[in-house]
Amino acid sequence: MHRASHHELRQSFRALLNSSSCYHTASVFDPMSARIAGDLGFEVGILGGSVASLQVLAAPDFALITLSEFVEQATRIGRVARLPVIADADHGYGNALNVMRTIVELERAGVAALTIEDTLLPAQFGRKSTDLISVEEGVGKIRAALEARVDQEMAIIARTNAEVLEVDDVIRRTLAYQAAGADGICMVGIRDFEHLEQIARHLSVPLMLVSYGNPALRDDQRLAKLGVRIVVDGHAAYFAAIKATYDCLREQRGVDASDLTASELAKKYTLPEEYQIFAREYMEVKE
Repeated sequence: MHRASHHELRQSFRALLNSSSCYHTASVFDPMSARIAGDLGFEVGILGGSVASLQVLAAPDFALITLSEFVEQATRIGRVARLPVIADADHGYGNALNVMRTIVELERAGVAALTIEDTLLPAQFGRKSTDLISVEEGVGKIRAALEARVDQEMAIIARTNAEVLEVDDVIRRTLAYQAAGADGICMVGIRDFEHLEQIARHLSVPLMLVSYGNPALRDDQRLAKLGVRIVVDGHAAYFAAIKATYDCLREQRGVDASDLTASELAKKYTLPEEYQIFAREYMEVKE
């Protein structure tokens, strides 16, 4: 059976971006899940940053995973994947020069596309975890990413948070990233179609939404007409794997059944309270 090269998978992803349809990602977090997603006919997969943190570190999504750890997981997936995979590359693991290193490493890992976001990560002393860098710094990161890319078929997608910004600010940021040469714009926090339409009419590049299954955005035809080509509904497959593992081991051990959901189990075993204590102790401004 022919196995597509990384370049061919990138071309397949470009075809999705250039189409007139909307596609939903499969959450792929290891080689087995990537093979399953490809066999089931998914057009595209995504390796989420939060999922990688869970899978590799059993840690919450506090920007603790390093570039090398993320790349190792992406490489394992890229070794077997038969569908194009998007890498959630967070903030590029540092400044614009770090972004260039991120591009080099993830391109070698075989990803078809990656997102670079303008969140100020990791959260800084006395700052919120949803704070954003300046538009100018965000543009610099996208330009640096494009410069570092060797295979021009690999898509560089600029990501921003539409939930924490006024609409005019979202438009200003996304237009700047589009002008910088981004192959697409990814937005998290879009509330509904009215919110999306206010932004999308100003953009000409393909759009990607991280919707987490938002019921107010469940209309693929309408999304496609607004330029949305990729939708990330979340990472239910990974959380289902956590739940299945827990239930199997619990039953084997003879422990009574628990009513904890998959998300609650993930929270329980990533020990977020410990990290929150450390953050309050070492990162918050003391009165």
